[in-house]
Amino acid sequence: MDALDRYGEASDSSVSRFIVSDGVITSDELAAGGLRVWLTGHDPVTGEERGRSRLSPDADLVLDGTINHAKSYSIAALLHPDLAEEFEALQDRLRRRILLTWQRELNVRRGHNGLVREDVTRLEVVELLHRRSRALDPHTHRHLWLNVKVFGADGKWSNLDSRVAMKLHTVINAEGELAARTDPKWLAALARHGYTVNEAGEIAELSAAVRPLSRRSAQIEASRAPLIAEWSAAHDGAIPSAEVMNQIDRRAWALSRPNKPGHLDEESWAAMVRDEIAAIDPDLVHERPAVAIRSTRLDEIDVDLLAAMAVVDADTRAATSGGRFSAFDLRAGAIRALSRSGVVSQRDGLDELIATLAGRALRGCMRLSGDADAPGHVKNLMATETMRSKVVLSQRLDRLATPGHALISNELHRGAGTIDGFDELDASQLAAASAIAGTHGLVTVTGPAGAGKTTMLRIAFGALLDQRRRMIVVAPTRKAASVATREVGAPATSIHSLLADHGYRWGTDAAGAHSWRRLSFGERDTESGVIYKGPSAYPLRPRDRIVVDEAGMLDLQTANALAELAHEHGVGVAMVGDPHQALPVGHVGAMAAAVRLAGAAVELDTVHRFRDPAYGALTLRLRYPGDAQHASSVAHELAKNGHIARVDHLDAAREHMIDAYFAWHARGKRVALVSATNGEANAINDAIQQHRVDRGELDARHTAVGMGEQRILIGDTVQTRRNDPRTGVENRAMWVVSSIRERTLMLVSANDSGELRQVTKDYALEHLQLAYASTVHGIQGETVDASFVGPGVDAAGLYVGLTRGRIHNEVVAVASTDRAAQAKIAASMLRGGTELTVQDAVRAADVELRRAARARHEAAIAGPFVAPGSAIGLSR
Repeated sequence: MDALDRYGEASDSSVSRFIVSDGVITSDELAAGGLRVWLTGHDPVTGEERGRSRLSPDADLVLDGTINHAKSYSIAALLHPDLAEEFEALQDRLRRRILLTWQRELNVRRGHNGLVREDVTRLEVVELLHRRSRALDPHTHRHLWLNVKVFGADGKWSNLDSRVAMKLHTVINAEGELAARTDPKWLAALARHGYTVNEAGEIAELSAAVRPLSRRSAQIEASRAPLIAEWSAAHDGAIPSAEVMNQIDRRAWALSRPNKPGHLDEESWAAMVRDEIAAIDPDLVHERPAVAIRSTRLDEIDVDLLAAMAVVDADTRAATSGGRFSAFDLRAGAIRALSRSGVVSQRDGLDELIATLAGRALRGCMRLSGDADAPGHVKNLMATETMRSKVVLSQRLDRLATPGHALISNELHRGAGTIDGFDELDASQLAAASAIAGTHGLVTVTGPAGAGKTTMLRIAFGALLDQRRRMIVVAPTRKAASVATREVGAPATSIHSLLADHGYRWGTDAAGAHSWRRLSFGERDTESGVIYKGPSAYPLRPRDRIVVDEAGMLDLQTANALAELAHEHGVGVAMVGDPHQALPVGHVGAMAAAVRLAGAAVELDTVHRFRDPAYGALTLRLRYPGDAQHASSVAHELAKNGHIARVDHLDAAREHMIDAYFAWHARGKRVALVSATNGEANAINDAIQQHRVDRGELDARHTAVGMGEQRILIGDTVQTRRNDPRTGVENRAMWVVSSIRERTLMLVSANDSGELRQVTKDYALEHLQLAYASTVHGIQGETVDASFVGPGVDAAGLYVGLTRGRIHNEVVAVASTDRAAQAKIAASMLRGGTELTVQDAVRAADVELRRAARARHEAAIAGPFVAPGSAIGLSR
């Protein structure tokens, strides 16, 4: 409530309230006092309470929906007053669509356990308009505060079903994309100024200004943090009010723009930003000749292709949770597909086409229950191709899992007893090495982070060599394969390199779906033009053992190809990994299927990585907390032992991670910073780089340009994002920039100062990025001295992040109290759980379906339902 008040009181002016009643939208204005009354669930005019009060401090008051377009739109609006008006009008039309969608799709719950669905006949929304970011860069956006108190068709005020609202948000986001790409008035206005919208949704002709302005924002963020800390210290640790924050923002803005005044009116601010845009590229501020609008006629639409694109969109977004999605997700996919079709049309004229696309897309899906009338938010669908992949993989793994035996202890000792580390293996490591070196067709080894999988593999390799058998290590990335080569000693490569050597090829089809095929001997590769003559780099022989390292990151399609190849050559497979760590980019389930079918499935049960054995034991509980009660217990232990840092807001969380980086870096220690999103990682990366420039550690006079127009300086920590056999760099490998020359950059490995690589500036532009912070996929497999995890991560991100540091691991939580911080961390442990098998997906769909509110006659048929545990909702 306090945070909402500070936000609402940021301006002395009134805010607009929109009332949607039976499909009709009206509006009025609320002053600050009326807004406060409205926020607490009362009528802002009469003061009458609406429904029963929810006294819990954690109860939702509003749900925040943001109308937020590409930054280049705001730049265009600043440069051209008529575009500013058209941009406002575009957002007005989008707001109308959102409000009507909310009233049509949302509901309240009635009856026993809330199983009866009641339609909403009236809802209210407050709109807050912003034209600048906190860093005072152009960023026109709106917040739509949907009051949770709504009026039901039965004549009662009550709280809306927030679960449905959160799951509808994918449709709301898709509507924003559709408006930006297809609205005829907006596109005509852009065309008059010579502007077009590119594939990424940015204004193509202004996209060059986006990154430099964002970098300026990072400089301002770097200036804001000490100002906030200084104010708080002078006021006994208080949190700055909205008014004080506005003053701090302007001071930070002035400090980051030398020789410019700290207090500006609107016109002076706009003029200065225009000057900065002109400094980036003078052509950006010059008028362009008008261009014609290119559009596709509705009768030219390929309905089947767009329907297939809708399925791919829903399927891709559901990949990490097992492939289950809802009718809302499918409709959002249809809207996004249409937005990319080239159609230019009034939004109201597209409803029938969107319904047709969604209906046609259903043909490419399987229902996980027999209920064809499941509520739109229930994730009751799975793409037919994904289900087929799961079923086929199980069949192939079952065929691969020929029975055999593990080595007995004497055999293992005879074959590998002299290898360094053998005498230090625990019982589970010995069992795993014996299984891999044995004759089972399919072996799985799972275990927590730091369980000593590398040492175990080195022993298994020695035992296989003693039998004159080969072990080939493959991994989802070439970076992980290189680590295996260095630390295990066995030949290693990426799994895709092995498959490519055996004729497999992959890509995407017209709908954007991943597709695989296999070349026959003597067939010409259509991409390279080379005749395929069979495997040359990685030939396979019977009795070989393929070890898949980091197998938890193996996606379904790649696993299917590997299982087919291994069976064809009579080769055994051992999958070594942890399904509780980073998940594959594609669909999950390969590792779980292998564990279920393996002839030998070994679980490593001892953690060796951490300096503190007690913390190692705690990470085992963190890995699989089981339920909300156990998750809370783990969070309490983390807090008690100094592994949770509570901060009051997101800016403070970012600054805490930045401070931690410099504190540990000053001690000569390696630090990992794990963020929930790429956007947050980029913001931290830019801020750390700017801090280092300000400290004199980096010289900003010699620069290169990385991905997304990131500035790259000598001394920066960077990550290569694409394998390049010509230069020897690998995807996800970490480097330090040692020199920048006219056409090249010299990189030194972050792990081995003797390992040098040279990449071209063209490579850097496409495939090199700052890497002080990264998402969980960027840090998977790394071991550092200290690791810090930012807010908003899911269970895998939390677990991976809190198991990277040998000495210290810490997660940052944004909360008003220590108790609330622990509750947030406990919720993170249960967020993003995966349904690994088709059976898991069916069970989860059934639980969700029986918990959903239905129309009265349907609820009576379905009967009561008691949830099997506490549900974890999305943050509001």
